[in-house]
Order: sequence, then structure tokens, then C-alpha cells
Amino acid sequence: MRRSPWPLTAKLGAIGGVLLLMALASIGLTLWVTWQLEGGAAAVNEAGRMRMQTWRLAQTLPSGDAARLASHVTAFELTLSQLQAGDPERPLFLPRDERSRQALADVRQGWTRLKAAWTATPPPGAEAAASQAEAFVARIDALVSAIENQLARWTTLLNAFQFLLMALALASAVALLYSAYLFVFNPLARLQAGLARVRGGDLSARVDVDGDDEFGALSDGFNRMAETLQGLYQGLEERVREKTLGLETERARLAALYEAAAFVASATTLETLAQGFARQVRRVARADAAAVRWCDEAGQRYLLLAHDGLPADLAEGEHCLAAGDCHCAQAAPHAGLRIIPIAADAEDGLGHCRRAGFETVVGVPLRLHERQVGELSFFYRRTVTLGDDDRSLLETLASHLAGAMEGLRSGALEREAAVAEERGLLARELHDSIAQSLAFLKIQAGLLRDALKRADAPRVERTLSELDAGIRESLADVRELLLHFRTRTNREDIALALRTTLTKFEHQTGLPTHLSVSGHALPLDADVQVQVLHVVQEALSNVRKHAQAREVWVEVQQGPAWRVAVRDDGCGFAAAGAAADETHVGLRIMRERAARIGAAVDVASRPGDGTRVVLTLPVRQAEPA
Repeated sequence: MRRSPWPLTAKLGAIGGVLLLMALASIGLTLWVTWQLEGGAAAVNEAGRMRMQTWRLAQTLPSGDAARLASHVTAFELTLSQLQAGDPERPLFLPRDERSRQALADVRQGWTRLKAAWTATPPPGAEAAASQAEAFVARIDALVSAIENQLARWTTLLNAFQFLLMALALASAVALLYSAYLFVFNPLARLQAGLARVRGGDLSARVDVDGDDEFGALSDGFNRMAETLQGLYQGLEERVREKTLGLETERARLAALYEAAAFVASATTLETLAQGFARQVRRVARADAAAVRWCDEAGQRYLLLAHDGLPADLAEGEHCLAAGDCHCAQAAPHAGLRIIPIAADAEDGLGHCRRAGFETVVGVPLRLHERQVGELSFFYRRTVTLGDDDRSLLETLASHLAGAMEGLRSGALEREAAVAEERGLLARELHDSIAQSLAFLKIQAGLLRDALKRADAPRVERTLSELDAGIRESLADVRELLLHFRTRTNREDIALALRTTLTKFEHQTGLPTHLSVSGHALPLDADVQVQVLHVVQEALSNVRKHAQAREVWVEVQQGPAWRVAVRDDGCGFAAAGAAADETHVGLRIMRERAARIGAAVDVASRPGDGTRVVLTLPVRQAEPA
């Protein structure tokens, strides 16, 4: 017989709710009785106070002190009214039984008569007042007795409630234990027994479902799980074999991708890349032959870069194809992987492949950033169908090859740009130094020829002196250029390279130099360090040529922004009004070098006060690249 369809939480909640309501009702009743007992006890105290106040009034009458008597009368009436009205804050209230109310009414009636007698003129004597007070106190004692009797009944009722609460607690514990056994422990024991049977290998074990609660759902789930396990166990070996084959296939795909990525990373030339990749992808695709084609920027010509397994005549005939001449040279804008069957009797431009014995051609476009850079072709001597995983693998391999081809092309362009930049640098250096000196020597040679024709000996001597000075200047420029071109940096500390540069400067000029380095920061990048040294060398060259200095100072401040200053005590110049002479050519070269690394060059000079060249690098240049 199936039980109630209530869920377990509803059953336990209903039981707990009933027990909670009973407990709350008992506790509320107990609190109410306790409140009544506290109010009655306070009423007994107030009644006792009225006895004391009655005797105090009786003692005050003979003294004739009207003010004191009036004060005692007011206090008594306040106590009487408080006893009658009650005070919930204390709590203080009179029991609601008839006897207590009758006794209080009797006390109030007696007080009315007693007050009239004691406030009359003349007041009664001491013996009469004492006799009247004793009679009135008897009324108060009757009130106290009535209240105490009612409190005794409430106490008996409170004890009965306490025993009832104990019985309710015991009954609740028994009910909860029985409910737990009925709704939790018993179904749980059945589930544990079923699990033990399954653990022992009995997959036919089932658990009786005798309800729609949570344990009923668990029992039903256990039965379905046992059925599933039984079905899985029966076909386990077949599934394991299938999964093993799938994992092996995935492992082979990952290995192929890893090998392809490693190969394209190590290839240094386009021919090596194409030939090696053709061999690898042919093995991965299990094809009879493979070919790698490159197309031009316009997508009109396809050049056979490499192949593996193609007959020689077929490779020779397809060395260069125009777009559209063959299925392997289709420049469709969004073409994807294509499987091209080769029919024996069809005229579709695949006769050369059919004569070579191929039945299927698979074309995979080589794409990079929505631009087709070539095509990867596979040739099969059988009919081929590719699954989604095989298509994804071939397209991924093609994307690796396209990226590697573009990387080689970009590397070649970068090397070409670097060579062009270096040639431009050499041209600027030669133009700004030796070319100008040679132009000066050419002019002096013409002047010397004219002086010789006129037989002007002083002029000839002067011109020869200038030619000699120009030749020495040119030799110094050549040595300085060689020094610049041979400059090497130290990756850890620029101070060593600066010290070497200053040592060579002292050897060339005989001028004493001073180097100071302050602060701490991360080392400069190698390319930035080279440009800094070249700027310093150019500033030293200007000192040698024009400053007529006695000493030179180089000051380096590291971090947060690097700052390099070259200072001399030479003749200086008027920076604002100077013409575009050789000094300004040197300054232009320094500013060009500084601009390459995002730095700035400031020149401060005054006639007779030396010159100061300051190179300031941005903060970002002081961080590792």
C-alpha cells in the first residue's frame, strides 16, 4: 500500500509544526499564569502597605497635624486606586476572581467611612482611632487572604502546566524518533542494502518505491542507476574499445599539430618550409601525394613550391598555374576545403590527374587574415570522404603553414628595412662629416691652383695650411665614425660603455673628463643604450671641434626618467642667433637619434660660459622591453 504522496519535508514540517504549536501554546499559557502570579504578589505587597499606612494615620490623628494627616490620606488613596486600577509595567493587578473583587470593594467602602470619621472636626480620640484602624485592617487582611487564595490556585495550575510540558516533551521526542524511523531511517536502510548488493556485483538489485517523497525519488533514481549500470556493463568492452580508438585518433591529431608547429617555427627559408611541410601533411592526411602552392598578391598565378609523391611529369606540368585553369588553383574569395572526385569519363580539366592514377583531390586554401596566400593539395588513388575532425585538422595545418609563410615574408621585409635604415644612417653620417670636409678641401684645392697661377707664395702657404688642417679634420672625422660604428653596449650597466667612450675621448683630445652616475633604475634596453651613447659621442665631437674647453663632465641620473648631461667649460655660443653651421648639423643629428627612442635633447649655452647638452628619456624607456 502506497503512503501519502506528501514529500518528506512536508511530513516532517507538519509533525514539527504541530509539536511547535503545542509547545508554544503551553509556553504561552505558562507565561500568562506566571504573569498573573507576579501581579497578584505585587497586589499582596500593596495591600500590606495599606495596613502600614492605616496605622500611620491612626498615630497621626492625636497630634492634630492637619497637613501631615492630609498627606497620609492622599498616599493611602493613591495606593488604593493603584491596587484597583493595576500597573502592567511592574506588573501589578488584582486577581479577577469574585472573592478578591468583593474584598477590595469592602476595603474601599470601609475606607470611605473611616476617612469621613478621621477627617471630621473634632477627630476621634486615640483609643477610638486605634479601634477603628484595627477593624479596617481586618478588612485589608480579608483582601490579602482572598488574593493569596487565588495565587495558590494559580500556582497549582502552573505546576500542572509544567508537568504537562514535561509529558509533551517526552511525547514529542517519541513522535520525532518514530517519524525519523518511518520517513528517514527505514528508507535509508533499504537504500544502503541495495547499494551493498550493487557493490557486491549484483547489478539486478532494486529498491521498493513506496512513496513520492524524496526517498521515493532516491529509490527510483537508484533503480534507474542500477539499470543503467547493468546496461553499461553489458556493452563496456565495446565502448572502451571505441573510446580508446577515439583517444588514439585525438592523440595522433595533437601530435601532428605539435610536429607541424615545431617544424614551421624552425624553418628558415620558404623552400625548406614548403618541402618539409608537404612531407608531414601527406603522412598526416594519409594521402598518396601532396603539393604546396603559393599565389601572388593578385591571386592570379599559383606557383608549385614543393610536392611529395607527385609524378615528375605532373609536377612539371603544374609548376605554374593560372587561376581557374585547374581545380587546384581556384581563387574563390571565401573558398573552403574542397573534395574533388575525378570521374573516369568526365571532361573537367582533371585528365592529367586521372592519367596519373588519382581518383580524389582534396584542396585546402591557405588563408591569412581573409587573404589567400596559396593552396595545399592532397592526391588520393582512392575515393575519400573526410569527417569534421579531419577537415578541422587539415584546415588548422593549413593555417599554420600560411602563418609561417607570412612570417618568413615579414622577416625578409624587416631585414630589408633594417639594411635600408642602416644605409641611410651611413649616408647621413658621411654627408654630415666627411662629405662637408671634402667639399671644403675641393674649394681650397681650387684656391691653391689660382694662387699657383698667380705665383702668390703667401697665398699658397696659407691655402696649404688650410688644406693640411682640413685633411687632419677629415681623418679625425673618419676615426670618430669608426668609433661610432664599433660602439657596443653593456646590457647591465651603461656606465662601463660611457667610461670607455670618455677614455677614447681623452686619448684623442687630451682633455680631462669626469663621469658621475646617481640613482637606481632598471637597465636600458640595448637599442636605447646604443642611441644614448651615440648622442653622447656627438656631443663630445662638438666639444672637440668647437668648444675650446679645458674639461668635460658627463652626468647620468637614473630613474624614474633617465637623464644624461654633457657639460664643458668652453667658449659657448649664442644659441638663439647662431647660423646653421656645423654645430647645428651635429645638434640635428643628436635630435634625430633622440627621436628614435622617444627622447628629447635640450641645449643651453652662452658665449664664454660653456655649453650643456641634456638628453631626457621618457619613463617607459627605463622599463624592460
